[in-house]
Amino acid sequence: MLILGLSSFKNDTAAALMRDGAIEAAIENDKLQRSLSSRCVPDAAIQFCLEKGSVSWNDLDVIAVASKPARGWTRRALSRPRLSPLEPVATTYQEGKELGRFAWELTALRSLRQRLINPDKVVTLEHHDCHAASAFFLSPFDKALILTLDGEGDGTAGMLATGEGNKIRSLKTISFANSVGWIYSRITDLIGFIPSKDEHKTQWLSLEGEPVYKDVFLRMMRHAGDPLPRVNFRYFRRDVTGAFETSQYFYDQINLPGGKAEFTPEIKRNLAASLQAAVTELIADLISAYQKKTGMQQISLGGGVFHNTLLVASLERKFGVGNIFVPPAPGNAGCALGAAAWIWHQQMDKPRTAQAEVRSVYWGPGYARMEVKEVLDNAKARYAVQNTGEKKLDSAVTLLRAGKIVGWFHGATEFGPRALGHRSLLASPWAAYVVENLNDFVKHRESFRPFAVSVREEDCERYFTGSPLCRLMNSLAAVRPDADVLPRALQLPGGLVRLHVVEKETDPLLWELLRRFGENEPAPILVNTSFNLPGEPPVIRPKDAVRTFFCSGIDAVFVDNFLLTKSGSAHILNQRVPTAEVHAPA
Repeated sequence: MLILGLSSFKNDTAAALMRDGAIEAAIENDKLQRSLSSRCVPDAAIQFCLEKGSVSWNDLDVIAVASKPARGWTRRALSRPRLSPLEPVATTYQEGKELGRFAWELTALRSLRQRLINPDKVVTLEHHDCHAASAFFLSPFDKALILTLDGEGDGTAGMLATGEGNKIRSLKTISFANSVGWIYSRITDLIGFIPSKDEHKTQWLSLEGEPVYKDVFLRMMRHAGDPLPRVNFRYFRRDVTGAFETSQYFYDQINLPGGKAEFTPEIKRNLAASLQAAVTELIADLISAYQKKTGMQQISLGGGVFHNTLLVASLERKFGVGNIFVPPAPGNAGCALGAAAWIWHQQMDKPRTAQAEVRSVYWGPGYARMEVKEVLDNAKARYAVQNTGEKKLDSAVTLLRAGKIVGWFHGATEFGPRALGHRSLLASPWAAYVVENLNDFVKHRESFRPFAVSVREEDCERYFTGSPLCRLMNSLAAVRPDADVLPRALQLPGGLVRLHVVEKETDPLLWELLRRFGENEPAPILVNTSFNLPGEPPVIRPKDAVRTFFCSGIDAVFVDNFLLTKSGSAHILNQRVPTAEVHAPA
């Protein structure tokens, strides 16, 4: 049984191929297209899945799309006039945009059906059903309370449900007019970041502020005595295009009658902290209320809101480590997995055979050694062949101990937003100015955004108090006070840290690199960040890695068993040149 799962087409699109209940391939379209803003049928991702599975369009049994365009358009069309009854012109303008979106989505579905001999194989599913399926069917829980929250999908912004065995039962849907994700995006915009893109910046900025406006945001997002989100639109007004912006009432509530003109960096930090605290409290109270109703203690979370690892870590502290699950890609891309899983379990009634959460997400493209060599030769790059795994690891450890930033490219690409060791930049935490060098010469990002660190599973408890979710970097860990070896620049307030726990079973190469690096360092820990240039998705192909290497301050890169170094790093390995086969451009 072959099921092709597709996300909705509005952003962060993806495709996933499931064969007889097992995920065989999955990738985000943006990674292949080298774009961060594609809104389209994920053709490149679909093509990859078909090629990896060695199947054609007509070999597929079901194409499951995580969207019902007609239902979504109807819900949005009926709701918008009620939100702004006194602004008919602005509402009409927005309705016109919605009609254009609806027509485009129908055209996208029609194009899918035209590729098949039997167009009835294309099935549309509720967006939040797919979020729920990704959150529950990929979890280790036999039964759980399910909560999904995002900006909007098919005219809804969330769902509460229960999952038991291979079935999900919806309890309550949350209208897009009461969207927690939408509120987070509006305040992200207000602070000065890009909405629907930079919410992670708001999250990390919140750590530098004080939640002095938390009660204002709680009044904005819910009514007294009701745990469900209920947006109070007194806090918003429509601009001339019909889009919402914060109203004078909001500025009066935070004692800034002059509006954005009075914003200082401190006020922006406090707004971020207040929003983060209010969202965390609202969601925790919502989960508590439905735990009482259902009697279920374990919780599966899905939707873009749960990209927020600060939020997830707070929920783990409240409800218990091990009682929370977040899938590898909780946002729209993960709906591709959810759509396929919904068909397999919910509709076809297939049992869940393995009651353990997904631990390995290396479902993307991988490249044979000769393919890598062809790219390097075509680029006329000078490289050294690391003839054995031992030499490769020894060279990497030597470079890392010398304080160099090392690109690490091997195996199949990770699915999801995190760098999990196959497309990563690595560095020693104890290298001089490691954070500054990564920011100034490669990432070019805000200083308040933290870098993650990787540690072997066997060493985790010695240095950190972590969570199973740290395997996929979906939560945070705390530094153990009795083993505080990590530099302060890599720690968050309260001794928290972004942590990637590496299992030998899922990534033996990075596991062994960590072990060897730790033999003569304070701990077997490495800084791990995504292998990409600013404004681009993580690298996928060897040519992406080579381009990123030469266009940034990365000192060396391992692409499979090929090592490229720059002049400032080559001398470190000079004594090893006789043991490696060096190829120079003709």
